[in-house]
Amino acid sequence: MKVELTSSEATIELGKLVAKQLNAGDVVVLDGDLGAGKTTFTKGLALGLGIHTVIKSPTFTIIREYQEGRLPLYHMDVYRLENGGGSDLGLEEYFDSDGVSVVEWAQFIADELPVDYLAIKFERTDNDDTRILSFEAHGEHFKHLILELSKHNG
Repeated sequence: MKVELTSSEATIELGKLVAKQLNAGDVVVLDGDLGAGKTTFTKGLALGLGIHTVIKSPTFTIIREYQEGRLPLYHMDVYRLENGGGSDLGLEEYFDSDGVSVVEWAQFIADELPVDYLAIKFERTDNDDTRILSFEAHGEHFKHLILELSKHNG
């Protein structure tokens, strides 16, 4: 499924919609260039989970935890693990937890990812405000999630 978004507000709204379909232990992988909208999407996802804390990119901390919502949110930016080290973080404990894990730059920890996850690719366009998001399901739960999203996005 592909979705074209023309504003950061639309990106936040899509994040909220995705959050409604998420369960404990779900992993969402976000791929895209710097400034493509990954953290903006995560802000919407957090709002959809009932988290109203300011969501910041975890670039320097690697993992930020938000506990206040319907499900905890574990927001990870593993870009700094480009040269390895993902296995030392105990990521599987987050992936198998009571919360939702959102992973930016997941290609650097591909071997650590669970079998089932939702991958979302963020692509810039010639218009500075427009992004194309491509959704790819890994597992039946996420195939169903994409089907539900497609009902909302025409």
